[in-house]
Amino acid sequence: MATHTTELTREEQARYGRHLILPEIGQAGQARLKDARVLLVGAGGLGSPLGLYLAAAGVGTLGIVDYDTVELSNLHRQVLHATAMTGRSKIESATRTIAEINPNVNVEGYGVQLTSTNAFDIMAPYDVVVDGSDNFATRYLVNDACVLLGKPTVYGSVYRFEGQASVFDARRGPCYRCIFPQPPPPGEVPSCAQAGVLGVLPGIIGLIQATETIKLIVGAGESLLGRLLLFDALEMRFRELKLRKDPHCPICSEQPSITGLVDYDRLCGDAPIMRNGDVDDFEITVQQLKTKIDAGERFELVDVRRPDELAVAKLPYTRWHQMPEFGDRMKELDKNAEIVVYCHSGARSARATQMLRNAGYAKAKNLAGGIDAWSLEIDPSLPRY
Repeated sequence: MATHTTELTREEQARYGRHLILPEIGQAGQARLKDARVLLVGAGGLGSPLGLYLAAAGVGTLGIVDYDTVELSNLHRQVLHATAMTGRSKIESATRTIAEINPNVNVEGYGVQLTSTNAFDIMAPYDVVVDGSDNFATRYLVNDACVLLGKPTVYGSVYRFEGQASVFDARRGPCYRCIFPQPPPPGEVPSCAQAGVLGVLPGIIGLIQATETIKLIVGAGESLLGRLLLFDALEMRFRELKLRKDPHCPICSEQPSITGLVDYDRLCGDAPIMRNGDVDDFEITVQQLKTKIDAGERFELVDVRRPDELAVAKLPYTRWHQMPEFGDRMKELDKNAEIVVYCHSGARSARATQMLRNAGYAKAKNLAGGIDAWSLEIDPSLPRY
């Protein structure tokens, strides 16, 4: 956190008047907010309320890392973006919205994917890093970089109707790896794109993250350091777990086994799964699938999504075996036939394809990007979700 303070202008005195009369913030705290540099990793569901409220609160510099563009399917939860910005970069959209809320805030945009090669350079100039990412690869990268840089991380995640939040700071308490030492296997945990998420849920968790960030900057109250806050929207219930620093943590213990940054994309299922170094043998692109269909080639097209997803959109000539029953029903498929398996984005179908390969279906392939890629690249009339 910034230790020096700067003067507030008359406009800022009026803008932040309700903060200034809080003894826990006051002139000194508001000046610390003005001096503060906060990095938001992600400008999506969690990044939206974070960007809106940290800007409104007067955080002087907001860095935003996001290489994605605004899509229509984002808008039910990513309130930082408007319909008119569909197709534009999220950095551009976020910068415009924040400028309208508070022109005093300086936005530093990074329209790149956060990786092991750029994480230190991007994160080093900031006081607090707020993790608004939606995948395990980025969460572990953010945690590891913050531990090695000696910075606090304000953590949040959402899934369907549930969310969680905490503050990690290896200098004073546990880090993310103290609780979750290693990433889950590829495809084990569905993403929000696969499982869905209640639109208001990222707003609730994101605002908790924003609150914790402000408290860290001004030095007020008790943070979530050492506590994991769990929220269930269906039951409208909060629970809390006590967290302890792991003396054997792979990165923040006295004898760490991790001393540098690693990209976990392939481990977390965010990139094509490799089989003996050959991606092409395991996956097929949507362009290749269309060529097969247009040429009239014979093959089995298998959908492993849920019934509600099937009702939204499906590809022609599809056989349906949803994932929970796939292990029992895959024997109905011809072992000598070429089989293409698909789901929404390719993660579940990758697991199903591997199950087929393990059972002797040598010609089984996964559709890279799933039906979502088909809609984006082949048939825009097919509904996306």
